Amino acid sequence: MTWHGDPKDSPDGRQLLTVAHRAANDVATLSAALSANVDLVEADVRFFKGTPEIRHTKTLGSKLLWEPGELIRREGLAIPTLTEVLTSLPNDRHRLMLDLKGFRPGLGPAVAAVLKQHAPDLPVTVCTPHWWMFKAFADTPHIRTVLSAGSWPMVERLRALLNKGQAEWPNQRPIFGCSVHRTLLTPEIVAELRRHVEHVITWPVDTANDVADARRLGVTGVTGKDLALLQSLHSNH
Repeated sequence: MTWHGDPKDSPDGRQLLTVAHRAANDVATLSAALSANVDLVEADVRFFKGTPEIRHTKTLGSKLLWEPGELIRREGLAIPTLTEVLTSLPNDRHRLMLDLKGFRPGLGPAVAAVLKQHAPDLPVTVCTPHWWMFKAFADTPHIRTVLSAGSWPMVERLRALLNKGQAEWPNQRPIFGCSVHRTLLTPEIVAELRRHVEHVITWPVDTANDVADARRLGVTGVTGKDLALLQSLHSNH
């Protein structure tokens, strides 16, 4: 896959890899993100009764879904499966970034099986804060792995893992990238991470000031919800 720009260019004026936050969780936002020509469209993936589903809400028993401040009945909801999303995107499956949610041990193998069936040989990007899940993709070298870190202890674990060298990584292949919350990064940490991975992506990046801060940090990619802002990062170059 060819990105819009070269992330290895100098930090000033560099074109950033763009990720549309949660845009693939809904048909309307998915279509809008693809039309905005962002590089990657993020989809949250959860496990339910053996099936990978596309949703951010958590499972509460067999009939309810929830997230802070909201309780939703599953009955009557149209919750797409990963298979349905992949088969609906014959030309854009390579632009998906699957964010694996939850601790279910069957999620990684189930996602790997769906990708093998519906996107064989395509470089789909898989991201998760639960790095042990990547063991399920050890025999699929075309999958791009992105290690997520949303807390300072996780950043320290990430730095330790990367500095130990590739032999410590169960997939025994280069790590495509890491995704780290913007408040946890410094230019020095970003430079350290970039010595080991192709991309350092940060979030949230939803304003012009956020973009300026991301460039100051020296990251190669940004994740945000403002599609117009993400699109402008390409159209301005």
